[in-house]
Amino acid sequence: MASVGALIVAFLCAGAEASFAHSGTADEQQACTPDVFRLCSAQIPSETRIVACLNKNMAKLSPACRDVMRGDKPKANARKKH
Repeated sequence: MASVGALIVAFLCAGAEASFAHSGTADEQQACTPDVFRLCSAQIPSETRIVACLNKNMAKLSPACRDVMRGDKPKANARKKH
């Protein structure tokens, strides 16, 4: 789950090249960034505090961010099975 915090911090600190080395996928960033701003903006830029905040607010997270936090891939671009 620490990687989730890293990807959020990387997204928020777009100019910091070192942060991008630890960033997640674009889908993961897209899934959680709105929730970070909505629920955990006071914790930015602390990766540890952002992750703790997201975990504390798991029930309030969007389904896509909840999947990321649980280690699942975001379902936003998932293909339907036929």
